[in-house]
Amino acid sequence: MASLPVEVLLGIYLGLLVGVIPALVSWGLAFVFRYTIDITIPAFGVTVLAVALAGVNGGLLALADKTITQNPDAPRLVTAIVVVAMLAMYAHQKGDTMGAEFPRRLTLSGLRSRTLSTELADIVGGDEVRVRVVGEVGDVEGYPPLPEDLRADLRAVERRFPADLRLDELETRVADRLRTEFDLADVSVSVDERGRATVSAAPPFSGLSKRVDEGRQAVSVATLVPTGLARGDEVTVATPDAEVAGTVVSARTDGAGATTPAVSQPTAPAEDGPDDEDGGDGHRPAPVRAPTTDGGEGRLTVAVSRADVKTLLGVDRAKVVVESRGTRREYEAVSLLRRAGRRVRRLTVGDGSALAGRSVGAARVREEFGATVLAVRTADGWQFAPGGGTTLDPDDELFAVGEPDALEGLADALAGRRTGTGGGDD
Repeated sequence: MASLPVEVLLGIYLGLLVGVIPALVSWGLAFVFRYTIDITIPAFGVTVLAVALAGVNGGLLALADKTITQNPDAPRLVTAIVVVAMLAMYAHQKGDTMGAEFPRRLTLSGLRSRTLSTELADIVGGDEVRVRVVGEVGDVEGYPPLPEDLRADLRAVERRFPADLRLDELETRVADRLRTEFDLADVSVSVDERGRATVSAAPPFSGLSKRVDEGRQAVSVATLVPTGLARGDEVTVATPDAEVAGTVVSARTDGAGATTPAVSQPTAPAEDGPDDEDGGDGHRPAPVRAPTTDGGEGRLTVAVSRADVKTLLGVDRAKVVVESRGTRREYEAVSLLRRAGRRVRRLTVGDGSALAGRSVGAARVREEFGATVLAVRTADGWQFAPGGGTTLDPDDELFAVGEPDALEGLADALAGRRTGTGGGDD
């Protein structure tokens, strides 16, 4: 008989050798039960079965069998049994997890129409998901590599979005948010069912010129910069000879205090949805706001019409008055809908949909699905508040409002995953 350490090593080798097939069986049973009927089978039962399949009579009861424990090779046999049991338990856990994550319906269109897993994603506030950038931020082929500070900022991104978005919609939202916040030339985003985003990005390929609209030019003037000024604000620049209307593209304050450029990146995490809910950890999320100036003597760069450029270039100093841009009532309307449990969703009519070729009235969208069609994009363009006679053709897009379950049912019907019914036109 070899020494105890050698016997243990031989037992580990023996357990790995005979435990492969039992581990595969454990994984298969856990996966099938969780995937088909959404039930997690007991790990103990699977482990007993795995040890029995390894050729040990009585399964785990063999650990109390005198023919095993009093055998000259007892250390080797007991170690092998323990190794087989550990392999079986690990395979059971992985099979159960994969059964929960694996999509129930595998279609080419359904792979990108999946939503986040409510069990695995970081759901906050009941109806929002926290999306985090994970892994290394990659570069986009054909563009210069990202600066390390920008790469680090992207790795630290964490944003909140509606939890009922499809994965493709969520990826589009995240990409648009990153492109806007970091002024990226290009960005590619992939989001899994856990809400983890993998990002590849290209650095900004231009600075100020990218923020000036076509047909306008940017002019910098010395002025007393108002506190709280941000990029995009509408201002009137007053000179001794004229008043010029323009849009702020950047601002900088001078002096002993810290400088806060209006073109800097926001430090508060942005989020979609109401801001009256906790962030899941007992703390209220930081409010969404644009980066602003501290105020004081400095320089202001505004985009103005070409006719006003000479007026501003001919003065050494000007006065700035900030103009009101009004209230964005569309955000107020969306907020009211969300508080009432409604969502607005953009949907596409599929070729195999039973609703394709039928009118909105014949499809009985409101009666059948509990949703209301707000607009339809046909070959002639967008039609808002469409009537019952508006026909839904394949590849048409529409905006619908309703409860999440109602919108999901309508999405299935439009994609051809559910057969719709309906009567005559309204």
